[in-house]
Formats: sequence, structure tokens, C-alpha cells
Amino acid sequence: MLSYLIRRLFWTIPTLFGVTLMVFAMVHLAPGDPAVAMLGEKANPQSVKELREQMGLDKPLTTQYFIYISNILKGDFGRSANSYEPVLNEFLDRFPATVELASTAMILAIIFGVIAGIISAVKRYSVFDYASMFGALAGVSMPVFWLGLILIYYFSVKLGVLPVSGRLGYEFDIEHITGFYLIDSLLVKDYEAFWDALKHLILPAIALGTIPMAIIARMTRSSMIEVMKEEYIKTARAKGCSNFRVIVVHALRNALMPVVTIIGLMFGSLFAGSILTETTFSWPGIGKWLVNAVYQRDFPIIQSATLIIATIFIAINLIVDLLYAVINPKVRLS
Repeated sequence: MLSYLIRRLFWTIPTLFGVTLMVFAMVHLAPGDPAVAMLGEKANPQSVKELREQMGLDKPLTTQYFIYISNILKGDFGRSANSYEPVLNEFLDRFPATVELASTAMILAIIFGVIAGIISAVKRYSVFDYASMFGALAGVSMPVFWLGLILIYYFSVKLGVLPVSGRLGYEFDIEHITGFYLIDSLLVKDYEAFWDALKHLILPAIALGTIPMAIIARMTRSSMIEVMKEEYIKTARAKGCSNFRVIVVHALRNALMPVVTIIGLMFGSLFAGSILTETTFSWPGIGKWLVNAVYQRDFPIIQSATLIIATIFIAINLIVDLLYAVINPKVRLS
């Protein structure tokens, strides 16, 4: 297991190198001058020159890249061109909001997706099977922002049972301990704030988790159908094992391999998908922060946030590979 982990960690090095190269090229090789873009076309030429020197844009590209890499290795992701605050500090302030949203969306997607996939596989061609797979197809096809607007219209505008946007009502002030409002409100025993934070979380979590839920349901169904045809399933039934034990213990464990892969990839993609969701629901996470940076042409934020999100995605894929080895020890030998 240790050698498998070392091999996987080794292969992440060229991947991270490629990510840094692409992120660097995205800003420095794009048409136009980043300094002019941040200051505006009517900016004083002297101000543009000073900003170029401050950002190191007057140096050769290779020198700029090595300076960029050395700063990243030291944990220096630069400062925002608008707030002049360290980019890493701003990221860490907003990251818990995105993690809370993405984790809730993924928990909903896993619970309902796996259950729907199992039932559809066991009751093939039933009304539930057709209905769930039709819902999964609709979920995959539906844009996140459009679903978010529909949820806001019905549950917030029409029914008035859930808030329209934000993360917490203005009348509440939670002490920041972990950055996760649900956890922090429970730690200080402010149950009204917990309920309000939960209500703010429901609609964006549903909107963000719909596509992963649909994909997980379809993958679980197809994987379970293939596993249920295997000889060891027939043997388990012949030994007198209960239907529940056959499905959960024998079939589901072996059907989880492709499902775990999909869950890992979907969880990583939620950080990118959260951009639309957070913008629609005015959720104060890294997605909305990155969109605002694009509007304001804040290149240090765009460059650093993209790199951090890509690194998180790579780390999640590494964790998925390790879970693969735990579920199926044969993977360690490959």
C-alpha cells in the first residue's frame, strides 16, 4: 500500500507542473496587457509602468515563471489588485462556505443517487426504474443556473418557505470558529442560527447536487445490473442468504468501484460547478469570489484561485485512487 501511495504521489508532480504552466500561460500569454486591463485603458502610462514593474511583467517570461513558482512554493500567491489583501487569506476566508455547500450537495447526491440506482437495478423495468432514470436524464440535462432560478421562484418567491440568497440572515451573527456555519452555530448552541443557516443551504445544495445525483444513480444502476449477473451472486442465493445481504454485502461492494470513481470526480467538479450556483444564490464562496475577480480583471486572484482549485481537484483524484486500492486490493498490484 505504501509503494502504491508513493507511485501515485510521484505521478502528481508532472500534473501539478503542467497546471502551473497552463495557469501562468492563461494570464501572461492572453491578448492585451494585464496591467492595462487592471488599471483601465485611460490609466496614466507611468502608473501602468509602475504596476508592470511591481508584478514583474517587465521581465522575460521564463524569469516571470520561475519567480511565480518560487513564490508559490513559499506560499505567496500574491495580493489582490483591488483589495491589496493576500490572495491566500481571501481564499481561506471563503473556502469554508464552498466546502460546506459542496459537501452538502455531494451527501445528498450520494444518498439519493445510490439508493435510486440500487432500487432501479433490483426492480428493473418497473415504474420506479423508468421514473428514476427519466429523472436522472432530466437532472443531467438541466443547467444548474436554470434549476436554481426555478427553485428560487417556487420555494422563495411563491411559497416563501426558504430564503432567496445568502448564507445567513442579517439578524444573526455567528462566531467564526471553523468557518462552517452549521458547525459553528452548534458549537455556540445557537439553534436558531443553525436552522437559518440550514434553510439558506437547502436550495443551493439541491441545485448543485442534481447533476452528480443523476450520474451516480445511472452509474449505480448499470454497475449493479452487471454484478447481479455474476456466479457468486447465484451462489450466495443458493446458500440461503437473505435478499438484503445479497444486495448490500455481496453485490453493492463489488459494484462500488466505478461509483467511487464517479463520486470522486463529481466532488472535484463541484468546486467548478459551484461558480454558477454561488452566483445564482449569492453564496459567499470561492465561486462567486472568482466571478467577481473576472469582472474586476483581478488577475492575481484569477491565477491563484484557478491553481488552488486545480490542486484540490488533483488531491481528490489521488484520494479516489487510494480508495480504489482499499476497496479492491488487486489495484495495488497494477
